[in-house]
Amino acid sequence: MDRKKLSRVDTLVQNGIDSLMFPGAQVVVARRGKVIYERNFGKPTYDAADSITSEHLYDLASLTKILATLPIVMSMEEQGKISLNDTFGELIPAYDTTKLKDVTVLKALSHYGRLPSWIAFYLATLDKNRKPSPEFYRARPGSGYSIKVTDNLYLSDAYQDSIYNRIGRQSLKSNRYRYSDVAYYVMKKYIEQTLGEPLDQLATEKFFKPLGADNTRFKPLDYFDKERIVPSEVDNYYRYQTVQGYVHDMGAAMQGGVGGHAGLFSNARDVAKIMQMYLQGGYYGGDRLLLSRTIEKFNRCYFCKEDVRRGVGFDKPQLEEHGPTCGCVSRRSFGHSGFTGTYTWADPEEEIIYVFLSNRTYPSSSNNLLIKSELRTRIQQAIYDSIIN
Repeated sequence: MDRKKLSRVDTLVQNGIDSLMFPGAQVVVARRGKVIYERNFGKPTYDAADSITSEHLYDLASLTKILATLPIVMSMEEQGKISLNDTFGELIPAYDTTKLKDVTVLKALSHYGRLPSWIAFYLATLDKNRKPSPEFYRARPGSGYSIKVTDNLYLSDAYQDSIYNRIGRQSLKSNRYRYSDVAYYVMKKYIEQTLGEPLDQLATEKFFKPLGADNTRFKPLDYFDKERIVPSEVDNYYRYQTVQGYVHDMGAAMQGGVGGHAGLFSNARDVAKIMQMYLQGGYYGGDRLLLSRTIEKFNRCYFCKEDVRRGVGFDKPQLEEHGPTCGCVSRRSFGHSGFTGTYTWADPEEEIIYVFLSNRTYPSSSNNLLIKSELRTRIQQAIYDSIIN
């Protein structure tokens, strides 16, 4: 890699901060198994005294899908506990009489399952003043109210059934590509029912600990000082407080911080470790965590002919001009982006891993300058421009 050309990453990220796209960021680039670039930029918030360090943790948002839930699904597929052709009706018997009954794991995780993009579960729990209703919430934990949404906000335990019942009542949409979180609610339920342990514990024991990803956890306040966790938003529509150490995504918050689609916190170096495991065909640090053929099976675009670029869980390079990458990566490459301003991508052909973590949602998630600017993929272009051989 050409160090001088790679330094353009510094300029691009600093421009992002100067343009108020995000208050701070972490960037890691690895090549052929070694970290070749690791820089931290800006601050946790615009008015913070401290600078971002490698120790700061970010809400990864939808990176949770490929870093926590997907490896468990892969492992279960190897063990014959789930198949890509299994239907929602087979996985969740309660869905056998719903319109979701014939949606397959393959189509759902490829975002071709005709599922709604997302469901704003929290709206139904607000009162007429759009505040959390005492019908569903308590300020302190108590009998039947153990689901901690955030500080001083505990949701009724019974509401979990309401979430899954509402998913079951959904109609299928038109038969086209539609990015959806909903499949990951179903995956979480099936994983926990089948394996008999919570998703967060499974991900930690099966993957994060063996990988040495010790900064990667759901419910990070159980493990780390609050000061290490970058705040993600000043919430004025649901929780009415600064969201720091609790998952930003409302649906995952209503599941106690552990969603199949969101809830994971980490730093850029740990994200790179998990992506390196994928790049090495499921092998890392002397341990085989997944079979290489399993990763290949999930890292395949099954519906490219239908203009669906996605793999099974993994995002894939665009089929048209614009999309989730710089257009400079190989077809074998894969990754994901996250709502809070996160992004990671791995390319087996160049043996490159790129991680970008930010909190572009602070102080408000309506700030979409990062998305409009395509900064994350412009950084990716700069990385590829610096390749010598």
